Amino acid sequence: MALSRREIRKDAIQQSAEAAIATCSHVAAILFESVRKITTEVGTFATEIFEIREASRRAENDEGANPQGNQ
Repeated sequence: MALSRREIRKDAIQQSAEAAIATCSHVAAILFESVRKITTEVGTFATEIFEIREASRRAENDEGANPQGNQ
């Protein structure tokens, strides 16, 4: 049984739509993964800044408690 032109056209449209959806989903996955990685890196940077600030405060407090550097 031969396929009609309409059925061939329908199959071509269906396969094209499926390919477009698959491509869009792959691109979206790449973008979401990139955003996740960027968020992780920004969070890591912020944590380092907080740690540096806390270490600086401790150093200032230690200096204030012992102004001559004697222990």
